Amino acid sequence: MASFETHRRRVHDAGLSARARHAAFRTCVVAFAPYGFRATYHHLCHSARIPADLGQDPASLVRAVEELHAARRQWLAGEAAFVARRRQEKALGLRHPRPDGSWWDQGRGAQGSLAYCPDPEFHPTGPLPEVVGRVLRSVVPPGSESPSCRACDGSGGAVRWGSGHFLYRLCARCGVSLGADETATERSVLLAREERWKGVWRRTV
Repeated sequence: MASFETHRRRVHDAGLSARARHAAFRTCVVAFAPYGFRATYHHLCHSARIPADLGQDPASLVRAVEELHAARRQWLAGEAAFVARRRQEKALGLRHPRPDGSWWDQGRGAQGSLAYCPDPEFHPTGPLPEVVGRVLRSVVPPGSESPSCRACDGSGGAVRWGSGHFLYRLCARCGVSLGADETATERSVLLAREERWKGVWRRTV
């Protein structure tokens, strides 16, 4: 699979069709999705004002991928710092990371995301680099009993949201998952969620 940077360059290539540039943008979101693919895609479509008809504003794809790129650069810098820290710890004979309350202590994020938002339409509204930076700088004491959201820098309570497979506890302020319990499959909920996703994907909602 080609790299994030390869597809980012394709998004910038005005010689390609808007559809091809959108496909490259989608691949970039697959490669780096701080909120999970669906919520990250929805956020970028709204923040960059990507229209349903891509031909009306193909430059919106560039705005979206550059916001994603800026957030990814912060994440890469954090990863490099974490790797350097682990090398130092291993040199001192520490086989496991020393807990410091950072994001890296928490299993490196739910479902591979920094701040997983299971509801595609409920996620932080600030610029992606700003939110990613806040998550990476956040410190949550190990074993903390109160649900603390790294993305909005506080604890504003929780709301419930069902995906059809899981019942999530979401941060009431920004939609980041604070935990989930598996439930019996609810086919009507699954169908409704997938139908709503079609609108998100087509940028009509």
